[in-house]
Amino acid sequence: MSKRRKFTPEFKSQVVLQLLSGEKSMAELCRQHQRTAQMIGNWKQQFLAAAAQVFEKGDTNSAEQLRIAELERMVGKLTMELEIAKKAFSLLAGMPPRNGR
Repeated sequence: MSKRRKFTPEFKSQVVLQLLSGEKSMAELCRQHQRTAQMIGNWKQQFLAAAAQVFEKGDTNSAEQLRIAELERMVGKLTMELEIAKKAFSLLAGMPPRNGR
């Protein structure tokens, strides 16, 4: 029973970038890494298909940053309200009762 080799995403992207940049040919990469042309071709297709997602993440990141900023403002506001309520309670607790009771 043979074990399948697993390659990290970093390794796959490095191989594909060498291919796309023209640094090495498909045959050279196949010989060097003992992989078939079909496998490296599949890696290339996956790489190119996911390339557009790199630029989409910036939009998601900015939306997340806006949400984080909004939540931080809400926390700050609630903290101030809590401090004011505590001060008001301490002032009112020290006052004598109105009706003499």
